[in-house]
Amino acid sequence: MNIHIIGGGNLGVAIALGISKYTTGHQVSITRRNIESIEYLKDKGIKVSNSNIHEIQKADLVILTIKPYQVDVVLNEITPLISGKVLASAVSGVTLENLQTATQNTCSIVRIMPNIAIQFGESATCIAFTDKDKTAAQPIVDLFQKLGTAPVIEEKLMDAATVLGACGTAYALRYIRASMQAGIEIGFDSQTALAIASQTAKGAAQMLLEEKIHPEQLIDRVTTPQGCTIVGLNEMEHQGFSSSLIKGIKTSLNKIKE
Repeated sequence: MNIHIIGGGNLGVAIALGISKYTTGHQVSITRRNIESIEYLKDKGIKVSNSNIHEIQKADLVILTIKPYQVDVVLNEITPLISGKVLASAVSGVTLENLQTATQNTCSIVRIMPNIAIQFGESATCIAFTDKDKTAAQPIVDLFQKLGTAPVIEEKLMDAATVLGACGTAYALRYIRASMQAGIEIGFDSQTALAIASQTAKGAAQMLLEEKIHPEQLIDRVTTPQGCTIVGLNEMEHQGFSSSLIKGIKTSLNKIKE
């Protein structure tokens, strides 16, 4: 596919880099008003432009990675040029119906919610679309499956997907940061503590993805009677570890719905 990304911020750049590194046969272009900060992408075979419509007519897939307040202006600009194409929106809070209306039903619409780990082929990208766009959406699902996981969900869950899969990156990193800080307290230098905490989190996640079992089943493997793991887990729960995480996720969702 010829893929045209509008919005050269953190997520747009991450998508462009992920596609260029982990997939083959795709030509990627990306736009940003001030292209100075993304000029380096040219060295990776990614086209860069400060015009949203530059070569957009060549695109098979147009991806929006812009702010919600920019959607109307951008769609007014590109709609005359994207008839028959697939438009994939990573803009939170803008529904399929909104997008169809704004584009005058001239193209197929897909909502996507990746996270910035897509740059490393490790995103959890949730995807939603209507039945009428199912055929057009399949190549998009196939593309994002090469860049991590790509579950197809009901559109009503897209806000929740934003919190769990996109905001969730920050939550996971905060856990790793806390583990690193604890590692320093118990004797490691910061770099070693970070390396151990990061790899341990990565290994735990990989086990879950590979074995497809409940986390508690894996926890049981490393939790022995009267051992050091169980006392640590119990102390974390006494201090509200799980409940604070759950409350944080629900608070983020409430913010999106405001």
